[in-house]
Amino acid sequence: MNYFINVILPIPLEKSFTYAITKAEADFLQPGIRVSVPFGKSKIYTALVLEIHNNAPQVYEAKEIHQILDDTPIVTTQQLEHWHWMSKYYLCTLGDVMRAALPSSFVLESETIVSKNENQVIKDEDLKDDEFIIYEALQQQSSLKIQDMMSILDKKNVLPVIKRLLEKNAISVQEEIYEKYKPKLVRYVKIASQFSSQQGLQNLMEDLSRAPKQRDVIMTLFSVSAQTKKPVKVSDLSQESDASSSIIKTLIDKGILEEYHIQMDRVEYDGDDKEDSKQLNEYQEKALSEITETLEKQNITLLHGVTSSGKTEIYVKLIEEQLKAKKQVLYLLPEIALTTQLVERLQNYFGEQVAVFHSKYSSHERVEVWNNVLNNLPKAQIVLGARSSVLLPFKNLGLIIVDEEHESSYKQFDPAPRYHARDTAIVLASIFKSKTLLGSATPSLESYFNAQQGKYGLVELNHRYNNVMMPDIELIDIKDKQKRKRMQGHFSDRLIEEIKETLAQGFQIILFQNRRGFSPIIECNSCGHAPQCPNCDVSLTFHQYRNQLRCHYCGYNAVMPKTCDACGSVELDSKGFGTEQVEQEAKLLFPDHKVGRMDLDTTRGKYGYEKIITALEQGEIDILVGTQMLTKGLDFRNVKLVGIMNADNMLNFPDFRAHERSYQLMVQVSGRAGRTKERGKVLIQTYNPYHKILQQVSTNSYFEMFEEQLGERQAFKYPPVFRMIKITLKHKDFQKVDVGADWYAKSLRTVFGKHVLGPEFPPVARIRNQYLKHILVKIPQKQSLGKTKEAILKINTSFLSVKDFRPIRVILNVDNY
Repeated sequence: MNYFINVILPIPLEKSFTYAITKAEADFLQPGIRVSVPFGKSKIYTALVLEIHNNAPQVYEAKEIHQILDDTPIVTTQQLEHWHWMSKYYLCTLGDVMRAALPSSFVLESETIVSKNENQVIKDEDLKDDEFIIYEALQQQSSLKIQDMMSILDKKNVLPVIKRLLEKNAISVQEEIYEKYKPKLVRYVKIASQFSSQQGLQNLMEDLSRAPKQRDVIMTLFSVSAQTKKPVKVSDLSQESDASSSIIKTLIDKGILEEYHIQMDRVEYDGDDKEDSKQLNEYQEKALSEITETLEKQNITLLHGVTSSGKTEIYVKLIEEQLKAKKQVLYLLPEIALTTQLVERLQNYFGEQVAVFHSKYSSHERVEVWNNVLNNLPKAQIVLGARSSVLLPFKNLGLIIVDEEHESSYKQFDPAPRYHARDTAIVLASIFKSKTLLGSATPSLESYFNAQQGKYGLVELNHRYNNVMMPDIELIDIKDKQKRKRMQGHFSDRLIEEIKETLAQGFQIILFQNRRGFSPIIECNSCGHAPQCPNCDVSLTFHQYRNQLRCHYCGYNAVMPKTCDACGSVELDSKGFGTEQVEQEAKLLFPDHKVGRMDLDTTRGKYGYEKIITALEQGEIDILVGTQMLTKGLDFRNVKLVGIMNADNMLNFPDFRAHERSYQLMVQVSGRAGRTKERGKVLIQTYNPYHKILQQVSTNSYFEMFEEQLGERQAFKYPPVFRMIKITLKHKDFQKVDVGADWYAKSLRTVFGKHVLGPEFPPVARIRNQYLKHILVKIPQKQSLGKTKEAILKINTSFLSVKDFRPIRVILNVDNY
């Protein structure tokens, strides 16, 4: 009987591939084990076993696998079920999901190895110059990699040479697989056994009387090991004895010290004993008991708690319950900045049971967290992470907490799978038959609508912790201020007055401007020309700290010109403003105080967020200027004033969610003010203080905003009333995209009629030299989602089978929010 396996390859293929295996391999293999397999003419991939069976493929001859890479599965059966759901729901392939889920170290790489053919005698005169050089190098070395050959010949393309040598039977070629993950080994030292007795040590000290530095190292080693009763690291010994590593190496070479290595996790918790969680107040207690009640009846509950109401402490109590029941907990956060602040709080309560997982972690660190979660180790009972942590291999999941569930950062836009972490987490919880808690001060319309419909439980928490009053919100009409000449740069006299007062009282200030850089447009006053990105349809943003113009879509940058490129005039003026300009103006207005900035430019490193947040918490920064990173549930104890520099550019964004997002952003950033005893103050600068959303923000009327926005969504058939699939066509040829999108939209209209919108070019119609065109398909509540997707996939297949349309890239984005 023949044995076969179906595997998932980490490439976007619709179907799984079948490979031949032996009976012994069939007995050993299980779904979730990695194997390396040949694919195509010469490629080798890491594949994941999906199933083992006896059915040979009908269309092609099954190749044999190369090797088995694991002893036990690295992916669980629940994960595979979850992956299948994701690929079906988000219209992507299993390969896409595998690529997103597995840390890159798990996906092995292949490299071509060239070695000399020992069975063939080749005469030197039969070889060309470049062939002879390679052949001679192979006489000296047993094998060469492609990279080595490139450097020997000083050529980029060495494939023709390899081809000619293969034809002459002079060499043989094979693929070598190498694993990327390397465990972290830490060097330790101990004193050699012959010197451990008292007499041996005395003799050693006498021998080292002429080498005082070496003697100091030995003395330090004894005192450190006596104090800690633990093995001593080489790095610690070097630091404690103030000796260089060469002195320690000399002692190792002499045989006085012995070195050894211990495998360590890269992410270690080195805190003290745990502290008890805080006592809840009466409102939190009531909310906790309501959550427990609703979770018994329903699988999903929405906690709508105002900013600074103490939602985190309620989560901590729920986590404690799960840990008592020996269950794992997933705590999802939208932003890495938030994980930075929350890790410390959770580690204070739960010690090393907390594992952290997000994109700023290195590949090796991710592998370690993955293995800890997979093996259900004590150090991974609570997983705290951004959206990708929903793809980890949980064994015994009891609860998922999705904090700040309204955040758009939970949606992955590129590459596939384009999943929403909140919805994906709900499905993951249902696979484990566990519960999901969504928490937010400003829930998304979708979640609140589901709660109103009775699909989710709803718990309200309307009192701030310690009965602190909600911040006092004041709208400032900057149109009127400009008329009366009461603006200094982008600061109104009212904002300056409040900042001075707050600084005098010793409190801190947050200034919010949702645009990074110094100025989004540089314009010539003479001819009106504004420098544009050569690859995208956007103007370049001026970044003053590097004196350059940058594109925020493709990363293109150029030196800031001294004169206009079009007319040569020196009158270049900046229009609009970003965080850099606010920071500069704040420094000029308040020279005696420290001003900091938190945006994508200042938080690039692994610890970028941590440095800025710690500086603010320790009072090193008085005024912090930032983008929406600041809005996401951060807890700053000493911030009394929040200034929103310009509310209008959020409200006037061309998106059906603009008003909902603006409300959420402004309420969230307002919630950073006055979180302890003093009541906070929020000043919102706007040209239109009578705008409904601004009025709702100033009175904190979430329900009023929800009712109004829901009415609009019902009238115009948008989510949550209708579902939505967005189809984007992409190609560098404008004409191709235009014609292709019209064909696609016509085909969709034959099936869905008036529920198809477009095709339309977006506001930024060209990004990275690729033209984009969007089509929206709206799906009424009673229409089957599965059948709609089937129809779209059929049209997509027909579209890609037309020769002219094949080069166009089609992106299907389900639930585009």
